[in-house]
Amino acid sequence: MRTRSSSNLVGNSFSNPTTTNPKRRNRRRSNQRVEPFALEESPVVTMADQRTMAELLRAPTEGYAEAIVVPPILAEAYFELKHSLINMMTSDQFFRLEKDNPHDHIRWFNKITSTIKYKDVPNSAIKLMLFPFSLAGAARRWLEKEPPRSILT
Repeated sequence: MRTRSSSNLVGNSFSNPTTTNPKRRNRRRSNQRVEPFALEESPVVTMADQRTMAELLRAPTEGYAEAIVVPPILAEAYFELKHSLINMMTSDQFFRLEKDNPHDHIRWFNKITSTIKYKDVPNSAIKLMLFPFSLAGAARRWLEKEPPRSILT
């Protein structure tokens, strides 16, 4: 068994001052000098593209345009489609399945959109804005494959 006094004896094999006394060990390390030019300077890396990660992850939109062209709205007040109106369009979407009748869908769409009136907003603009919400599945893919700016009415 070792005691404090026995570790300080000269003949003790466990009395290595650098391993038993942590203060002394720290003092020795602090006396070492590091030359300022001894460390290699890391090369400065400049990136050609200075965009943020969020900007890099965004899908490119240049060259992509919607097939439907909505005419400019000259309303005095700010105009936006209400969520309830969009939900109404999505409640009976046209999927382009065998059982779906496109004429019935257009008839239903015209009936719903004819009841919507906004001051200084043409009904055709409302129909053009709402029509994509009435499509789903294969019908939506058809609309997305239409040439840009090809649907005006």
